[in-house]
Parts: sequence; structure tokens; C-alpha cells
Amino acid sequence: MLLSIISGVFGQGEKSDAEVLAVQAQKGNEEAMQDLLYFYTPFMKKTAAQVCKRFIDDHDDEYSIALTAFHEAVEKFEEGKNASFLTFAHMVIRRRMIDFIRKEAGRHEYSHDFRNNSEEETGSRISDGEALERFHVQQQAEKRRDEILLFDKMLTEYGLSFQILADASPAHEDARRTAIQISQLVVETDEYKTYLLEKKKLPVKDIEQLVKVSRKTIERNRKYIIAIALLLMSDLHYLKDYLKERLN
Repeated sequence: MLLSIISGVFGQGEKSDAEVLAVQAQKGNEEAMQDLLYFYTPFMKKTAAQVCKRFIDDHDDEYSIALTAFHEAVEKFEEGKNASFLTFAHMVIRRRMIDFIRKEAGRHEYSHDFRNNSEEETGSRISDGEALERFHVQQQAEKRRDEILLFDKMLTEYGLSFQILADASPAHEDARRTAIQISQLVVETDEYKTYLLEKKKLPVKDIEQLVKVSRKTIERNRKYIIAIALLLMSDLHYLKDYLKERLN
């Protein structure tokens, strides 16, 4: 089955392959279902991310919603009636994601303010746009909080903390940019990255030969460089986005 799908890339294309697999999966072909999940997991995550306006990974509730919706699309797809399987699946995933977001937004909206009057409840219902916006704000705040806690734990393993970084952060913008560039060099050089991860320190002597700053400057900014390198190697997307904003 996998070989036929790979071959299809040079034949009928992704759309036809998806539809063929969906129809076969409807008939109980477990291999076809597994192939659908294997090849179209990125499609599910991308569709969910478009609604949530943030990166989606395997551990997010939103991914579970998208996965369930994809299964629903497979079950309900009607060959010849729906435009295409992927178009239909996109619509189902989007619909289920919005339902989930509205439910979450509504739960937070009314958890501390229960109303018995039906007219008041009707008047206070929020629109899709408002629900999406509130959900995005809430999710972003929770993700940032979780990432900060994870990053703090990572720093502890290297004898660092946010307070230490606050004291060790370069005072001038140019110095910070230079330190970040050195961090990028460490991350992009396998030998340096391995050295940092295994020995919990920078290969200062080697770095000094490749950059236009003194060993003294590297040593002075060592803690900051290590912290940024750890962040760049991580999956902490919100914190990395914040770092990018600081550089623009």
C-alpha cells in the first residue's frame, strides 16, 4: 500500500490517493486507514493550526480533536458527492475545532457567572470570532506559562536561573545580538552542541577562533550564550518567537 501511494505522487497525485485510501478505509481496510494517518498527519496539524493560529504538536488537545475529526471525515465521505476527500476533511476538522474552541471559551466565560435567565444567556452568547479570539489569548497565556516553567527546569540543569540570566544579560543591544549569534553557531555546529549537552559548558577555545570577539567577552556572556543555545535547541515555540521579535 505504501509503495502504491509513493508511486502515486508521480501519477494521479495527492487528491486521488487520499480519496482511494478513504474509500478503502470505509470498507474496513485497516492498512488503508493507517496509511491515511501516516501521510496526512501533517495535514491534520496544519488545518488545526490554521484555526488556532499557533503551532500544534502531538501532545495538544487540539491535535486529538483534529484526529477524531479526520476519522469522522473518513466515515462520512461520499465519493462523487463531496468535492474531494481532503477538502471535505479540512471542512470537518475546521468545524470540530471551532466547536471545541467555542465550548472552551464558553466554559471560561460562564464558570464564575451562572445565569438562570434564558434571555440573559441568549444575549450574552459570544460569536465565533469572539470565541476564537478569547480562546487564542487563553491558550497563548497557558502555553507561555508552561514553556517558562520548562525553560526554568532546563536552566537549572546548567546551574542557571532567570535571576542569574537577568544579571548576566548583556547591557547593550549589539552585545546581545553578538551573544545570540554565538549561540546560533553552537546550535548549528554538531561538535559544539554535543560538547554543550554533555559537559554542560561552552567550548570557548574553539568558538574564539571562529568569532570576532575576545575570549574575555565570550566568558563574560557565557551564561547568556548557553541559555539562548538551550532555547534555540528546544521546542519552546512561544519563547523562541519572543526572541525573534527582540531581534527584529
